[in-house]
Amino acid sequence: MAQKEITKKGKDTTGDTKNLNKGVQHSNAKTENLAPHTADSTGEFMTTNTGLKINDDQNSLKAGDRGATLLEDFILREKITHFDHERIPERVVHARGSGAHGVFKVYESLATVTKALFLNDTATETPVFVRFSTVAGSKGSTDLARDVRGFAVRFYTQEGNFDLVGNNMPVFFIQDAIKFPDLIHAVKPEPDNEIPQAASAHDTFWDFISLTPESSHMIMWAMSDRAIPRSLRMMEGFGVHTFRFVNAQGVASFVKFHWKPLLGIHSVAWSEAQAISGKDPDFHRRDLWDAIDSGAFPEWELGVQIVPEEDEFKFEFDLLDPTKLIPEELVPVQRVGKMTLNRNPDNFFAETEQVAFHLGHVVPGIDFTNDPLLQGRLFSYTDTQLTRLGGPNFQEIPINRPVVQVHNNQRDGHMRQTINKGKTSYGPNSIGANDPRQATAAEGGFVTYPERISAGKVRARSKSFFDHFSQARLFFNSQSDPEKNHITDALSFELGKVKAVDIRERMLALLAQIDKGLAAEVAYALGLHIPENIGEQLNQNIPADADPAGYASIQVESSLLKSPALSMADTIKDSIKTRKVAILAADGVDDKSLNILKAAVEAEGGVVEVIAPRLGFLTSVNDEEINVDESLLGAASVLFDAVYVPGGTNSVATLEADADAVHFLNEAFKHCKPIAADSDAMQVLEATYFSKKIENDEGVIVGSDTDALAKAFINAIKQHRFWEREKPRKIPA
Repeated sequence: MAQKEITKKGKDTTGDTKNLNKGVQHSNAKTENLAPHTADSTGEFMTTNTGLKINDDQNSLKAGDRGATLLEDFILREKITHFDHERIPERVVHARGSGAHGVFKVYESLATVTKALFLNDTATETPVFVRFSTVAGSKGSTDLARDVRGFAVRFYTQEGNFDLVGNNMPVFFIQDAIKFPDLIHAVKPEPDNEIPQAASAHDTFWDFISLTPESSHMIMWAMSDRAIPRSLRMMEGFGVHTFRFVNAQGVASFVKFHWKPLLGIHSVAWSEAQAISGKDPDFHRRDLWDAIDSGAFPEWELGVQIVPEEDEFKFEFDLLDPTKLIPEELVPVQRVGKMTLNRNPDNFFAETEQVAFHLGHVVPGIDFTNDPLLQGRLFSYTDTQLTRLGGPNFQEIPINRPVVQVHNNQRDGHMRQTINKGKTSYGPNSIGANDPRQATAAEGGFVTYPERISAGKVRARSKSFFDHFSQARLFFNSQSDPEKNHITDALSFELGKVKAVDIRERMLALLAQIDKGLAAEVAYALGLHIPENIGEQLNQNIPADADPAGYASIQVESSLLKSPALSMADTIKDSIKTRKVAILAADGVDDKSLNILKAAVEAEGGVVEVIAPRLGFLTSVNDEEINVDESLLGAASVLFDAVYVPGGTNSVATLEADADAVHFLNEAFKHCKPIAADSDAMQVLEATYFSKKIENDEGVIVGSDTDALAKAFINAIKQHRFWEREKPRKIPA
């Protein structure tokens, strides 16, 4: 109707017709004056911003193929500098985050391997600030995106700040930092339409991945349940890179950092994550805040894998390759201390948003290796903060200040806060007694580990980085059957969103290198066949000069068939602390059974909420008033870990007739959650789609003895999920 009216006015009114035509002319003129500023790279050579043709855009300049990245590399610096400054003021990656304060305390001195004081002093609690984040999405995206989670910890030590900037996955997509801008450009919303937000299920991401075999291991992690954690408090953290420990005698060893959550590692189902995104996109942020606010402080143990320097080359993989991990069966994780988060920020912007982490924030006793991804990130972090936080004085923002005094000759600049006294701002000087002076190693001065370097300048990658599939295969083989099913479903979903068939086929070729059964199941879901000539398929559409090192692959079989530590199946299942239990009730509920179970769950540290058809108060069978926490209209089963239905004739009859209550139970069953019901509430369960399936289901408990029922229910909640329910997939919730 609106379009017809516009047309009619254009025909009948001369003035309106002129205005319409003028609008078209202005539109064309605007398009024309934008044309000189529009670039189309089709058929063109890649160049720097000065027009210099680039011969290699895939490898940074190094001192030898396993050597340090050189600052001389102007192509790397231009590429990453431009990337770091692309968005203001939101972080380029890890934009959406949650932060918390806490403390760390080491169990026993690690003086034999590192001189870092905070890892030697068992009497002192080191303050920490932690920021968790998603990687790809904007600040306004959902917490429950399928994504890597950032896990950055700042230790405010007596020797200065140490930032352990990691993720909830121990490996990464790429081996060299020069490819990082390409990875993020690929996973971000597509530039022509800014779609999709906070999602990797689109053509550009999988195009990049299908042409980057080194990503195979990380893709297994990203498509696993690790990418959709139940809570930030229930996920592992990893330093990703291999670092160095150096002791007081100057002896070095390699170290991998781990964070092990004391609540275990748990996830949500993918369909559940999608529903949570609609019901509460702040689910993880709210969960962390509420847990700390209620005194249920999250805890992690710091773990280290230590490899003596002389054992650097004894493994089937390269320690410097960030797409590889050290299986715990080869080098056990030693738990050396505990971190407790015990205080929420006072102001989100001032603390969580302005905190500026940096891999280069180290203390004596902790040093770097020649990991080419780590080397590039050392440059990137400071460069990013210069734009995001306004200039070189971002370290003076309160959340970034160390707990020790800062003394140097750096002066002035944007937003300078320190008022430096004295006449000199240079060194050496005689006017000011040469203060501030340098510290010797004995006085705590940082001394870079004197690694020997002797190699020619090359843009290349060590052949020890060419194994792209053995650890991806090890990861998949280590998963339980439900976890394997989830990976298959995730890949089928993600690749099902890809429009280009050739990209799907390239991915099937890569998956076939990991596991033929996995590739076959994904191929069936996509309506495709695994390419017969996999070698040709892997090289299809790859430019001949693109990056021989990056696409080259050598076949290595891991000596380990499985690594149980890579699966979440055997994680900690001895507690229901902070788990949320919904009690479905209505007027006429049996208050005795409700109160007994509620008290039992809360005694174990669980959180109970009464969900009813309406808000306000319920009147129980004994005329007791029971507060309703949420109504069925606003609540959803996906926000809870378990459900209980108490007895009471009128309450049961009301819930049986309430479609939302029945759906609540169906959805909880579909997502494999524990369900308990009083024997008198059986007719509510009989109204569900799963009523005939409960007899042999260990996660559905029915009984008349509420004390015994509560005990069995609590044990079921400890198990987290009953994934075997997924096989029938016949619950239309």
